[in-house]
Amino acid sequence: MPSKLDLRAGGMWWVARWLIGAAAIFGFAGLAVADASSDKAIAQEDRIAELERTVAVLADELERTRRELAVPEDKPLSSKFGLAPAASKIYDLSRGLSIGGYGEGYYSALVGDKGDAKNRADLLRMVLYTGYKFTDNILFNAEIEFEHATTGSTESSGGGSVSVEFAYLDFLLRDWANIRAGLVLVPMGFINEIHEPVSYFGVHRPEIERQIIPSTWRENGVGIHGTLYEQVDYQAFVINGFNAEGFDSGGLRDGRQKGNRALAEHLAFVARLDWTPINQVLVGASVYHGNSGQNQNVGVSGAFGSYTVEIPDTPTTIWEVHGQYEDHGLRLRSLFTMAEIGDSGDLSRALGPVGLGGGTGELSAGEAIGGQMLGVYGEVAYDLMPLLFSGSEKTLEPFFRYSYYDTQRDVPSGFSSDKSKEIEIFTVGLSFQPISRVVIKADYRNRVAKSGGLPDEFNLGVGFVF
Repeated sequence: MPSKLDLRAGGMWWVARWLIGAAAIFGFAGLAVADASSDKAIAQEDRIAELERTVAVLADELERTRRELAVPEDKPLSSKFGLAPAASKIYDLSRGLSIGGYGEGYYSALVGDKGDAKNRADLLRMVLYTGYKFTDNILFNAEIEFEHATTGSTESSGGGSVSVEFAYLDFLLRDWANIRAGLVLVPMGFINEIHEPVSYFGVHRPEIERQIIPSTWRENGVGIHGTLYEQVDYQAFVINGFNAEGFDSGGLRDGRQKGNRALAEHLAFVARLDWTPINQVLVGASVYHGNSGQNQNVGVSGAFGSYTVEIPDTPTTIWEVHGQYEDHGLRLRSLFTMAEIGDSGDLSRALGPVGLGGGTGELSAGEAIGGQMLGVYGEVAYDLMPLLFSGSEKTLEPFFRYSYYDTQRDVPSGFSSDKSKEIEIFTVGLSFQPISRVVIKADYRNRVAKSGGLPDEFNLGVGFVF
């Protein structure tokens, strides 16, 4: 029979076994809990890492979208490949879409009214630039212009219009050789390519670059452009020629075909060269040559029956030289241009009064297309803001421009020159830019014709670019 001591010893042994078993159970449970907590921590770390990767991908995608939709607005605009600064935004993108544009409006009050002209207020232009860069080397660029705030017409105005000012593909091959094809701006003068309102003085563009160089002048064509030796920029294009049926005694402006079902029986060649010997100086020249008749026989019906009028070949040459200096607030600019119109006598008769088997009625009796047209202007401006507020980014520039042009400098035999087409313009004005992309303008234009009278003008204008 076991003693009490033996019983106590046996009980202690069972208690010890129970304690060891319990410890083992709780130990295994603790290890299981620890393992579960560790697995949970690892899973949480994986989820955090995955979220971080997702956020990084989204951030990269947002940055790419921002970069491809538009040039960052804190980046200054600069001119490239002969285009205005805002029109050049597409060239700064790596891929994708760019948006830019400009607009301008004015108020003109006639001083000493002559004739039936009225004071006017006009939202002259609202323009959108759109471009798309397909690859590093291929891009599309376009300008869509809305003129005079509407496309409707009323008795008091000729209405407005929507036009494609340019639309082309650029193939960027080398700095010195690139190819451009489409509806292109004709590379002549200062204004035709760079015509944003912050880029020139005065509310209205210089008349010489409207009547003789008919800005904005665009035609369908193809050509090359590039930079040589980092100082010489060139452009050369083959384009459809003028339509001589639109020429008149006031210039070549209505001979533009604007890419609209353009007659291309006669092609033309235009080339431009600009040299920048130092940053402050630009000198250059351009030349255009081609026939403008387009092999046309125009049908006419009049008191003498129906007949056709042949438009002569009308070889047309325009050339110009230009120079510019900008430094320490001083700006100087000058341009000289001449146009030579061959067959101007035959063209004047073909477009003259209807009758006796000749004339389309485009010109009035005695009116002639000038065989030679000439224009010149020079301007000077100075920024006063550094003198008034040192360090200011604003500009305040008074300017003066002298212009002279004569679209009847030489007329064909049998016609007399119209001295009302020989005009001098004295323009004095002020240009204020609170920021580089906004301009407020005011000017006074004294216009003097050799014959007849023209009213002076007081003009106020605003413009912007983005």
